[in-house]
Amino acid sequence: MSRAPRVLVAGSVLGQPMGGVRRHTAELLPRLARLLEARGGALAILEGREPVAFELPSSIERIASDVPASPPIARWLAESRALRNALTRARERGAGFDLVHTAHFPAPRDLGLPYTLTIHDLRALDRVGSTSWIRRVLALRVVRRAARNARAVFTVTATVAQQLAQHTQVQARVIGNGVDHFVPLPRTPTPSIGAPLVHLGHIEPRKNLELLLRALAHDASLPDLELWGASKHREEERLRAVASQLAVDRRVHFRGAFDEDDLPRLLATCAAVVLPSRLEGFGIPALEAQRAQVPLAVSRAGALLEVAGETTPSFSPDDPAECARAIRTALSADRATLERAARRANEFTWDRAADKWFEGFCDCV
Repeated sequence: MSRAPRVLVAGSVLGQPMGGVRRHTAELLPRLARLLEARGGALAILEGREPVAFELPSSIERIASDVPASPPIARWLAESRALRNALTRARERGAGFDLVHTAHFPAPRDLGLPYTLTIHDLRALDRVGSTSWIRRVLALRVVRRAARNARAVFTVTATVAQQLAQHTQVQARVIGNGVDHFVPLPRTPTPSIGAPLVHLGHIEPRKNLELLLRALAHDASLPDLELWGASKHREEERLRAVASQLAVDRRVHFRGAFDEDDLPRLLATCAAVVLPSRLEGFGIPALEAQRAQVPLAVSRAGALLEVAGETTPSFSPDDPAECARAIRTALSADRATLERAARRANEFTWDRAADKWFEGFCDCV
């Protein structure tokens, strides 16, 4: 095909709150649309019952539907039907699509067109959390079918690509993420009045935030902790109870969801960013911290060390004492170390990720 493809994106879950996946789509879809249009292609999005929660350029066609974001089985049935209807209408008006793209499971069925798939993580297959073995077995069947039937599979890290290959024998293209969506402010932490440790991201079980509470209990001299992000699955309520039991409740502050415009200020004034996740397909906050030259400590889990770099202070996601020591190491980082981390982080750009994604789409038709 001499021109770029016309791509229809299954977007029934794009009304989700801010997080790494929403950041990925909000940054990459407009860039991908421009690349496709420059080569004679186009991008359209089938929205769900909850419309896309971020701004899109007018060049991206938005197709309304009543597809629910959950539960997954209802979404799958309704979205497959809505996609087929949208594809038929496009063909009838002489503007048919060449590809369908999705980034959630189960993948759409019976489209009559090839589809591509982005996988951000494989949490449904992981033993982290309370997922039963029966649910993991069923999830593996869904993932295998989706990945093996896709024309191409994209992931955001080599870690996820390797996990996918182990489970499905499918080789994925790594497109990555970027970090140039904000401009850092000069660092102005004020230890004398208690510059805090900060965690950025949803408050949910896989983020393993209890470990930070136990690290504070282990080392009473660590700074206070601020948790910025929306709570899921009543995790904030549980963590408040744990903090009280550990007698660190006065040192832990739940700040709730934050506006993305607040990100530069949060990074400029905190003592360090700490990410203790048990499972992470990428971990954009790690790059955000490094771009802003903020001391960083991460767990040795998922893709965090791949993203942040092997020299980043790290700890076992099960060891509060090691976590406390890694935070201490991060807090002692000198300026040269922070500047090196910033230079590395700045190599992750959204334009570069969009270029890789675009090349992958063009190779599919």
